[in-house]
Amino acid sequence: MKTFIKISFMVMLTIIAITSCKKDTRAFNADVAPVTTLSAPDNAASFTLAPATGPSIQFKWTASPTQDLVLYEVAFDKADGDFSKPIYKVLSDGSGVQTQATITQKVLNTIASMAGIASLSTGTLKWAVIVSKETNAKVSTTSHTIQLTRPAGFAVLPAALYLTGSATEQGTDLSKALPFKKISDGVFELYTSLTAGTYSLVDGTTGTPTSYSIQNNISVVAGGSTTVTGSKNVYRISLDLSNAAATITQIVSVGFFNAPDNKVYFELPYVGNSQWEIDNVKIVIPQESYGLDSRYKYKFTVMDSNGNQSVEWYGSINSDNPDPSTASPASYFYMYPVDNSQFNFCFKIVPAYNNKNANVNVNFSPGIPNYNNTITLK
Repeated sequence: MKTFIKISFMVMLTIIAITSCKKDTRAFNADVAPVTTLSAPDNAASFTLAPATGPSIQFKWTASPTQDLVLYEVAFDKADGDFSKPIYKVLSDGSGVQTQATITQKVLNTIASMAGIASLSTGTLKWAVIVSKETNAKVSTTSHTIQLTRPAGFAVLPAALYLTGSATEQGTDLSKALPFKKISDGVFELYTSLTAGTYSLVDGTTGTPTSYSIQNNISVVAGGSTTVTGSKNVYRISLDLSNAAATITQIVSVGFFNAPDNKVYFELPYVGNSQWEIDNVKIVIPQESYGLDSRYKYKFTVMDSNGNQSVEWYGSINSDNPDPSTASPASYFYMYPVDNSQFNFCFKIVPAYNNKNANVNVNFSPGIPNYNNTITLK
């Protein structure tokens, strides 16, 4: 009898379980209702963009009346566009579920550029909200315009930059274009020689890279090339593409400055590949009343594009240094801009190199960890 009751109870549980597993099999409703109200920014709002420092801008709207979870995107189009092919879309906050999107001025600057608004110009865009569920999407029933004034510079900054052309050390072979040293986003620097011919700046060394050129030694523009005339000279090309700015500085000379004697002992000829080197020069460490004093740094004589000369000093990051040895780390000889003091921020020569011939090299190549100098015995 107990066995029968147990079996019957188990059968009842099975029936209950099967019954409880039956669910409402209503068809999935993929319908989605569009957003009907945009609340911020106001229609025809105007912004002067400052991508590096300006606060983000919030785009807000009322929720779609759709019952189920939906995804929101802010869509941007040209002033005469219909959002069938938006030029840019931004997912709303909260991975697309919130009824607002916080968009940086850097992104808005990029969108304005994509819409054809040039730097230092003002243009108008339209924005709307796309609400979607599964594969069904609808554009809001209304749209707003937004007026954007772009700053100088390029909205999309290259990750790398190269120099190529008949005026450069590697000629017109794109695969051999000279790389710039990247200082920070959009900021690049290269020490190199230029001769009569033309050159361009490119963001790659294969295919058809984006190109830029320098105008009037002060600004960078999209496309084109820069013409060089006259004799061969060495330059520092400094670029800030965030501001479309260029500075061309001629390196007139690089001198080995001996601190105890307070004078340049010799100048280093430019040898190409961002380097200056003098070979087989006798290294003399002055004898002072307090002993041998081997402190030295480098005197760069430079000239701006207007022909004005000035001096720049490069030396050690430390105000004072111990004598180096052949086992000293490479970082001991890293070069940094320093002041014009006679004895501070100097390197020192390996004592055993006194009265011996050596090669002295200053290396400002972009591919090395840090600009440096070396003294190597012959």
